[in-house]
Amino acid sequence: MSERSTGDPEVAARARVALGHAGYAPFLVTGDGLAGHPDGAPYDRLIATCAVTELPYTWVEQTRPGGIILATVSGWLYSSELARLTVGEDGTARGRLLDGHVSFMIARPQLPFPLGLLPDIDDGEERTTLLAANALDDWSTRFVAQLAVPHAQRLTLDRDGRMEHLLIDVDAGAWAAAVQDGETWTVRQGGPTRLWDDVEETVTRWRVDGAPGLDQFEVTVTPEGQTVAWSRV
Repeated sequence: MSERSTGDPEVAARARVALGHAGYAPFLVTGDGLAGHPDGAPYDRLIATCAVTELPYTWVEQTRPGGIILATVSGWLYSSELARLTVGEDGTARGRLLDGHVSFMIARPQLPFPLGLLPDIDDGEERTTLLAANALDDWSTRFVAQLAVPHAQRLTLDRDGRMEHLLIDVDAGAWAAAVQDGETWTVRQGGPTRLWDDVEETVTRWRVDGAPGLDQFEVTVTPEGQTVAWSRV
């Protein structure tokens, strides 16, 4: 479990009973799953049944060299993939995505911020864009996009019969709103960063590299954090 709440002990108790009926009696801990369970470490295998936006290094520390971590890597645009990482002697975990469109709920401490009041999307700088907003309907394209804007959330608004596609980074106070006019897409952006510029640049670079499948993406976790990168086709 990702974070203790008042309901977690009851959920864990029900899980214990269900496993018992199935003939299993595993050691059960109720607590913060992102912290792992150091008292039992090191482990040969660590399997997470919630998604993470950033794999905690505590999991790497609690897995012996040569051990395997199986976890779903997700983002706030809700494209996710199962990653299989091997822990090295140097304390780095590295491995590829398995490209199976695997989806789990995100660990509670890593969930998106509440959107609150929407920004004034009639303001901001406007330009045309070669990246259609509905390109993010594609699972792989959306995964790439969220690498560029890891704290952005996506929603659509129907205003005056016209669909507006929004990206909002609540913490940064940045936003982008893309609309289609015939064959042309325009985007308005506001805040301290330009979300759509970052998405367009990253998706374009991925496409220039041959739009490699998600099984060509490698995840690396070190004490300094997590990186995800693709290999050229």
